[in-house]
Amino acid sequence: MKELPDQALMQIAQYFAVLAEPTRLRILNALRECERNVGELAMICSCSQANVSRHLSNLANHGIITRESRKTSVYYKIADPSIYALCDLVCHNVASQLSGLAAALAGKSN
Repeated sequence: MKELPDQALMQIAQYFAVLAEPTRLRILNALRECERNVGELAMICSCSQANVSRHLSNLANHGIITRESRKTSVYYKIADPSIYALCDLVCHNVASQLSGLAAALAGKSN
């Protein structure tokens, strides 16, 4: 990676900070399948609509999701599906680490 200006590094850090919250990751996972409204996302995430709305606002402010008003509802969808490549990479790495840890613990107990 080439040298980036401090402002770019700050934006990158803020982007990752937005993704460092479990409820936001649940929302992103729910939006992987299709666009959804706040009520649907609240049920999927087992959160209040107010809580989900705050998370959606945060995700939208960072350009991760977009919103579209339709009659009395607002629907949310992923702005750039490449976010899932990043999520999948991280999930694969975490799964590998957990698998290695489980194997190491199993080896110690034998």
